[in-house]
Amino acid sequence: MKDYFTFTPGETRYLESVNAACAGILSPYAARDTDAVRLRDYKPRYDIIRPPYSYDVDCIIHNPLYNRYADKTQVFSFYRNDDLTRRALHVQFVSKIARTIGRALRLNLDLIDAIALGHDMGHAPFGHKGETFLSENYRQGTLKRTGNARFFNHNVHSARIFRYILDSNLTLQTLSGVLSHNGEKVHLAYAPAPMDSFDEFDQILERCYLAQDHHKHLTPNTLEGCVVRISDMIAYAGKDRQDLYRAKLIPKEKFEEKRLIGVKNSDIISNVVINLIKNSIHSPSLSMDEEVFRDLEDLIAENYRVIYENEQLNEPYFTIVQPMMSLLYDRLINDVENSRYDSPVFRHYLDDPIQGNLYRHQQRRFIAAPPDEIVTDFIASMTDDYFIDICRQLHLNDALLDKLTYHEYF
Repeated sequence: MKDYFTFTPGETRYLESVNAACAGILSPYAARDTDAVRLRDYKPRYDIIRPPYSYDVDCIIHNPLYNRYADKTQVFSFYRNDDLTRRALHVQFVSKIARTIGRALRLNLDLIDAIALGHDMGHAPFGHKGETFLSENYRQGTLKRTGNARFFNHNVHSARIFRYILDSNLTLQTLSGVLSHNGEKVHLAYAPAPMDSFDEFDQILERCYLAQDHHKHLTPNTLEGCVVRISDMIAYAGKDRQDLYRAKLIPKEKFEEKRLIGVKNSDIISNVVINLIKNSIHSPSLSMDEEVFRDLEDLIAENYRVIYENEQLNEPYFTIVQPMMSLLYDRLINDVENSRYDSPVFRHYLDDPIQGNLYRHQQRRFIAAPPDEIVTDFIASMTDDYFIDICRQLHLNDALLDKLTYHEYF
């Protein structure tokens, strides 16, 4: 009987030559497949066509939380507009920009893809505002119940999801890039920092929970991770402006009309990418010309003034999402502490055979994790729509939710 699903010796030799050719053109500063580190040794079926970092990509896009990118805010919540960017599209933009840079610099494109597609998995509903509100509840809750404050940050939670909640067994290189991607402040140069073991990774992860801003000072352990970090900023710098106009939020304060790097999204991306490549060929680090760096830095600062601090845009976050986040947090804490098994925190999270496994005693299966950890992880997993629906389902404050206005298509 013909074997349809096994490579012949000749086909295997051909694929080995393909892999060798790909490895042969990599820069001396690129991450090698042979250097990939996993907590548990694992050889995927047909690894000859799925090298280590390619396998990481498969683990990321096929995990049960990946679909939720589609209903998580990038910048604009409460807008029914299919043309506005959501997290699902943003991570694709980051991946494409980073792979363009990586291809020119002969870096490992599979590793770049893995980091880019997984980097925002830990975002809470309602973007950075939701992240801030959830972190404040987590801080207050842990301080009250343990005496030691802990903080929530989306990049740290992204790493926690893959390392612990899903137990995905991703490579150390991918996890380092995911954890260290959050650099909201643009830098003139980016160079990787050593991180060689999961023990070191876990220690850094824990410090991020104990010190609010520790995560901002981390550096990926590969040049590929550095590429994703700067590509994240390149991806949103101009696109957020584009979305502002599509949402018909015409700013009172206009943007600069002329810039060295351009004012259109396409020009911003192309010009910064080209300048990065020009300055980083045959280099162990990434860098830009100082004039380009200063202009990009000023453009992002301008985004903060005009977009992210826009009162019209922020009003529903502070008047509705913030108080609802506190009400939901307290309600779910109470449900966990009192073992209300009909609560969504049990039915939709703790009883899930994948997501709920982390919190249970491995033999006796009772809940063994602190309630603040459970509730914070559960809320972080929510999409925007689910957050609103669970608040309505639990009747936390119907009068307040009735004030929520969506900008409709018509």
